[in-house]
Amino acid sequence: MDAIKIKTNNVNTRPVGNEDSSVKIKVLFFARARDLTGLTEVPLEVSSGATTSDCLDKLVSKFPGLQEIRNCIVVALNEEYTTESAVVKDKDELAIIPPISGG
Repeated sequence: MDAIKIKTNNVNTRPVGNEDSSVKIKVLFFARARDLTGLTEVPLEVSSGATTSDCLDKLVSKFPGLQEIRNCIVVALNEEYTTESAVVKDKDELAIIPPISGG
């Protein structure tokens, strides 16, 4: 009976989450962002708990041309406008929407 208790205790004390885990999202590029990257979409892997801001930083390092519009980008997460502090989850869709001008 003691062996069972010890075994159960060991299982219960194991960490629930894995700090090294990552999430995979799909990034969509629109307008000028599409022009600067040459892509309409790209998969992106980030650390679990990453924000949309973290995703943008990673995208700018991968596509340096995005720095040109970095400070005026609007982001949408799963088809809803959001802030750069929103946390992304596995299989989320992040849209990069630069300012659009015209008449």
